Amino acid sequence: MRVVWLLLGLICVALAIVGVVLPLLPTVPFLLLAAFCFARSSERLHYWLLSHPRLGPPIEDWQSRGAINPAAKRLATISIAIVFGISFALGLKTTVLLIQAVVLSAVLIFIWTRPSG
Repeated sequence: MRVVWLLLGLICVALAIVGVVLPLLPTVPFLLLAAFCFARSSERLHYWLLSHPRLGPPIEDWQSRGAINPAAKRLATISIAIVFGISFALGLKTTVLLIQAVVLSAVLIFIWTRPSG
């Protein structure tokens, strides 16, 4: 089972790194999931992830205080606005836009009600 957790952790780290470049792919949730997986598979990789100068601080912020960095909040808001703008520009059906608006609004409310890291 440790091998499965290890593979899932590595996949999550890869997706998080891709998410740094692609604004539509969330980074921190994948890092949190990777930390969870590594805690069950590899002490060395778990320590590496938590002590990494770039990847570790968002995990520490979330684990200790449930906090999200203000810069990450702004980036998420901009990304969500761009996604909704693209959907609107593509002329998606009103029903789809309404569902998307409700879901994305809920995500933004969640993000902005978390403490700042």
